[in-house]
Order: sequence, then C-alpha cells, then structure tokens
Amino acid sequence: MTETVEIVTFALNPDVSAARFVELSRQTEDFVRALPGFVHRRLSRGADGRWTDCVVWTDAAAAEAAARAFETADCAAALMTAIAPDSLSMRHEAVHWRM
Repeated sequence: MTETVEIVTFALNPDVSAARFVELSRQTEDFVRALPGFVHRRLSRGADGRWTDCVVWTDAAAAEAAARAFETADCAAALMTAIAPDSLSMRHEAVHWRM
C-alpha cells in the first residue's frame, strides 16, 4: 500500500483570524483521528497568507472516503465557512519516499 497525502490550500475569509481558524481546526480533531486510515495532519500558513492543511492517509481509498465523510461532518461546517470558497484547492498525491 502507498500512503496518500491530501493537500488542501486556501485563504481565509477576511473576517476570520488565524487564532480562530486554528481553534476551528482543532474542533475537527476527534472526527479526523477516528477516520479509518488516518496517519497524521499538519496545518501551516505561508508568508503570503495562504494556508495548507496536509493530511496523510494509509492509502488512496482512505483519503477519498475521508474527504466524502468530511463534507457532511457537523464539525466541518464552521471550518468551511471560514475559508474563502474561491481560494480552495484539494488534491491527493501518492507518497513515493519519506525520511
């Protein structure tokens, strides 16, 4: 099996602070940790203000199932309203090497 990385990049809506967004992200922790195939997750922000939510899954099937489950999760609604909709980009990539 090949691990799969889910990479989501986005900008926040102007009225959402970084601290508020981190708190909203933390509120999804229990849900994401409980999903089958979860390995780890990192949230970062670049100097340009864009954010990256990077989640590693055991395989592509787990990543795809998690993305579908997240769409309807109660904890995801507030998080998604904090993100500027036109800025969101998500992709899945196969891990070929790690150190």
